[in-house]
Amino acid sequence: MADRPTLYTCSGSRGLRATWAAEEAGAQIDLKMLPFPPRYLAPEYLKINPLGTVPLLIDGDARLTESCAIAHYLATKDGMTDLAIAPGEPDYAEYLDFTYHADATITFPQTVYMRFAIFEKDKGWAEAGQAYAKWFHKRLVKVEQRLEGRDFLCADRFTVADICVGYALILAEKVGLDEGVPEALKEYRERLTGREAYRRGVEREEAGLKALKV
Repeated sequence: MADRPTLYTCSGSRGLRATWAAEEAGAQIDLKMLPFPPRYLAPEYLKINPLGTVPLLIDGDARLTESCAIAHYLATKDGMTDLAIAPGEPDYAEYLDFTYHADATITFPQTVYMRFAIFEKDKGWAEAGQAYAKWFHKRLVKVEQRLEGRDFLCADRFTVADICVGYALILAEKVGLDEGVPEALKEYRERLTGREAYRRGVEREEAGLKALKV
């Protein structure tokens, strides 16, 4: 039997998109948890991924480092599943757009906020962090408008686009950005995090982190 894909990630990072997608798709993966930040606490990881970032998925000769791409890959590598939308299906364009929108437009200001307001707050950059917090909140308008009258973003079903966008909303709650999140998006997040596959993904990551004993 061929080796299973190996996912390297840190608990609760953007790699949760990949862990969650694997659970939703029933994709078998080997999960390798790393301490955060791996570039400092697991320097041997740099030999595998010189970027030092997570997630990283290795599947034979394939190497992917973008969480949304990995989620789509796991949802389709063994054939299309309901988690993805194929060319010719309704909302194919919207599926692609929101999947890319998740990181390029929504998660980006979050990561800058976290750097200034959390990781390096002792450097006096709190004001810059708050500016990026406002940027993040303003960037939610497209998702909010899309979800008017919908439970999910595309094709009247849960897809990778929901995983990718949903993670940004999950992260917002964790890092202190929830005050500016519209109530409708909080309700959307609750629908997503109520899914059994999401809970299994979180539990699997937490168990892997505990096994690290860090």
